[in-house]
Amino acid sequence: MAKLDFLSRLEQGEILISDGATGTNLQRMGLPVGASAEVWVLDRPDAIKSLHTAFIEAGADLILTCSFGGTKRRLQSSGLADRVEEVNRRAVALALEAAAATDVLVAGSIGPTGEMLAPLGALPVEEAEENFRVQAGNLINNGVDLIVVETQFDLNEAGAAVRGVRAVDAEIPLICSFSYDRGTRTMMGVRPADMAEAIIPLGVDVLGINCGRSLEENLQALQQLRAVTDKPIWFKPNAGLPEMDDVGTPSYSVTPDAMGALVPDWLEAGAQIVGGCCGTSPDHLAAIARMK
Repeated sequence: MAKLDFLSRLEQGEILISDGATGTNLQRMGLPVGASAEVWVLDRPDAIKSLHTAFIEAGADLILTCSFGGTKRRLQSSGLADRVEEVNRRAVALALEAAAATDVLVAGSIGPTGEMLAPLGALPVEEAEENFRVQAGNLINNGVDLIVVETQFDLNEAGAAVRGVRAVDAEIPLICSFSYDRGTRTMMGVRPADMAEAIIPLGVDVLGINCGRSLEENLQALQQLRAVTDKPIWFKPNAGLPEMDDVGTPSYSVTPDAMGALVPDWLEAGAQIVGGCCGTSPDHLAAIARMK
């Protein structure tokens, strides 16, 4: 099946379904809470590919590589800092294998480094940008269709990530998505309007909202973002707020049908790519896909 490119599909007005959660679904499959999902890219590739396949069967038009924590700095905590190329290459390969013989797009996922950047933290901006450049190069050179810089909260770090991607490829479709985990502000106080003003000039194609807090607050952030931009919007909210058990394992109470019922509101508010973040299972995604 011929694969129409991402931007062409958006320009034609298509509503695209992204995938659901990586971490919380892998935890249900046995990944220890707090462990890096990238470890399983190497040690349990069957589980990673199985999750990709489940999302595709649920109706995803686009899946993300399991490379959220694939920068050298973030991989240090898992003892994988010297395997950046291997982790990202294999993450792309698993997604491409799952999407083979379909028109499903594969997006290279790039998350934060997990450290505060200077001047507020110890990580120099230049080093962070180089980390992102290296990861983006590995993802792009191994065949992703687009890049998603996701779950950002700091304009400084998001800018470094976007510049890192654009240093590798000035043309690859690029999404930059922020997490508003203080309602309609990030932990650094960034509002949707602030994000749009700072990030659009850096050369992104799509602005996004993912993770965050409640579905209601994420919708408010979406409405605020649409009010200040006409760019396509990527929207992947959590399946509600998590509840933690005695050992710190999160659970999410929003049912698939309840989440799917909200999709018309998301589309009316201006989202064009919709999916789910933490707590969003393949069943949730199937309910979302039915409503597009």
